[in-house]
Formats: sequence, C-alpha cells, structure tokens
Amino acid sequence: MGGNVNRKIALRNVRVFDGTKVGAPATVVIDGSVIGVDATGAEVVDADGAVLVPGFIDAHVHLDELNVLNQLAAHGVTTGLEMGSLQSELIAALRAQTGVATLRSAGVPIIGSAGVHAQVPGVADVAVIRGPEDAEAMVAQRVADGSDYIKLILEAPGEGGPDARSAKAVVAEAHARNLLVIAHTSTPGAYTLAVDCGVDILTHIPMGAVLSDGEIERMAAGGHIVVPTLTMMEGCAELFGVAPAFAAALTSVGALHAAGVPILAGTDANRTPGVPFHPEPGRSLHHELELLVRAGLSTIDALNAATALPARHFGLTDRGVIAPGMRADLVLLDGDPVADIRATRAIRGIWCGGVEHPVADDL
Repeated sequence: MGGNVNRKIALRNVRVFDGTKVGAPATVVIDGSVIGVDATGAEVVDADGAVLVPGFIDAHVHLDELNVLNQLAAHGVTTGLEMGSLQSELIAALRAQTGVATLRSAGVPIIGSAGVHAQVPGVADVAVIRGPEDAEAMVAQRVADGSDYIKLILEAPGEGGPDARSAKAVVAEAHARNLLVIAHTSTPGAYTLAVDCGVDILTHIPMGAVLSDGEIERMAAGGHIVVPTLTMMEGCAELFGVAPAFAAALTSVGALHAAGVPILAGTDANRTPGVPFHPEPGRSLHHELELLVRAGLSTIDALNAATALPARHFGLTDRGVIAPGMRADLVLLDGDPVADIRATRAIRGIWCGGVEHPVADDL
C-alpha cells in the first residue's frame, strides 16, 4: 500500500481499538479525508484481522527541520504538538504541508531572564518576561502570531524562571483568550509553582525525588494534566549517569495516574543543538508508550494517552477516536497492542487525513 492522494477505501476485516478494547472484525471506510459510512464505490482492502488504531498524537515535540512531519507520519504519529519554537517561518511552512502529520504549535515560549533557556541565542529578545506588566502584550503577540496555546518555562523559585506573579499573569491573560497554558516543569519546585499559578498542562516529570502525595492530590483536585516525556527523562538520566533517578520519575507517573491525573504521551522529540538528548521524531513515541506501561499504566491507558486523551485535552475534536465523520488519521497494526504494547511498532499502514503514507523501516 502507498500513495499521496485521498482514495475511498473500505478496510475490511479490521479489528478496531475503540478506547476500551479491540473489537471483532468490521469494515472501516476512508472517504476522502474522513471516516465514512458508505462503502459504495470504495476500493476494498482485506486487512485479515489487523488492528486499526487512531493515528498517534505526540503531545511534546520540537520541529527543527522541514522533513520532520514526514518522519512523524512514517512512524504512525499523525499529529505533533510543538512545544516552543523561534522559527516562525519553519512552523508556517510545516503547517502548509499536506499528506503528512499535522501540527499545533506554541510558537515562542515565555521564559524568565536567568534560567537555562535564557542562554539560548536569540531567546532573550523575544521570550523573556520581566514582570507581570509584560504578560498582556506577550500573550497578545503570540495570539497574533498564530500560537495554538501558550508555553511557559517554569523553574523552581530562585532558579531564574518567571516569578509567581508574572506566571500567574500569563495564565490569566491566556485563559481570558481561551488558550491553554503548558508549562515546562522538570523539578518538584516547578511543579508546585505551576499548580499554584493554575497552569493547565505540566510537561516533563522530575527525576531523583518522587512527587509528594500532597502535591499529587493538589494536581488531581485542580484538574491538571501531565505530559511526563519519560523518553527524554530516561535519556538524560543515562547520559548524565544518574539512571537510578529515573526510577523516581516512573514512580511519580504511576502515582499521578493512580490518583486520576490524566497522563498524555509526549517524547520531547527534537534535534535542537545544545539540548542534551534527542529523541527521534516518531520512533520515540513507541518507546514512550512502553515506558508508560512500565510506569503502571495499562496498555489501554497508554494507547489512550497517545490518541483520545491528547485530542480531548488539546481541543482536537476531529481526531483521537475512530468514528464516522472524524479525521481519517489511522494506523493499521499487525498485532494487538492491548495484549502487548510493543505491537504499536508492527505497522502495516498509515493514513494522514485519508492520505496513505509510507511506513518507516526502523520501527
């Protein structure tokens, strides 16, 4: 299978993952860019019992080159949620591509004046917030530039990130415009600050110390969401020779999930110079799912963490589940990922908005 145009296809004898189970063999119609109901005139493809899942959503990527949406799509990742970029022209060019993964983007992040991120060349001039009085203009500029949500880089108090008043002002301005606020939070102190400030989604998970029961209870009560980027945290732990610290990260993710905090699959895939570890776009999402299961999520929960849940929490109402009228972002698997999450790597077919995409050979 393969091609670069929409075709009307009836996938016969597919077993659909519906968010709770893999069902009995059925027929799914791909009608243009959406899932249809009428197989009349369709090209019939016998899937011979293969499993059909929604296209995967990576809830934390950084897109550093023009071909990256192809790389995501080739591994079954049909949506990438970009979490901070200074390359506005690249993001615009990526948005214009068709037949590949689609993206949403935070655009330029908002950071403090003395944190690690402030050392990146060119960042200080456009991204540093000096006080709460800057929040309105900074959020308005990102809205004008087309940001789909706001990215806030938080550090523990005293470590150079935005202070609490500035962070709260950013959250208030974003929420006034019905925009989500996603915060970089890689330490327990940053987690506390993010919850205090009303951030919607916390990304990364601290290493070396398990989040306290009290903090986890606050997060559950406040409706916060976590994208732990376990692939990135594991890579950094191994790189810096602190592998045991990663065990605490796994424990925290399991505890958050058990407390009812929604966990979304995100990898921090990037090829950004100066970043210590570079998860591969697309391929790393499959490892992330395996790590989520290792942390205590069921295979069903892990699959939902990369499909229905990010779609729901990021307001992507046209994807994340397989149902008539939904966008035909689909992945056909030679195996049952509910029985073994590693089956997400056994990809037979991929569709991005109804356009079939070649499958990578390095899954």
